Amino acid sequence: MQDLLLTLAQALVDHPDQVSVSQVEGEKSVILELRVAQEDMGKVIGKQGRIARAIRTLVKAAAAHQGKRVMVEIIQ
Repeated sequence: MQDLLLTLAQALVDHPDQVSVSQVEGEKSVILELRVAQEDMGKVIGKQGRIARAIRTLVKAAAAHQGKRVMVEIIQ
């Protein structure tokens, strides 16, 4: 899931070398923190959050296939 999120984000931004994903394990779920360059935030979020919502949907679907719960947070 971490690799999926990294690949999706790098395909969207102008500075793919500045994209990073960190994983925080919780009791019942996993939180993936996506960090991108400041000037790429708009590209990852999209108009009215549509791209961010689509990214979250894809990652949640991949996690559900593995029987896990995942949350994606986009951080500056």
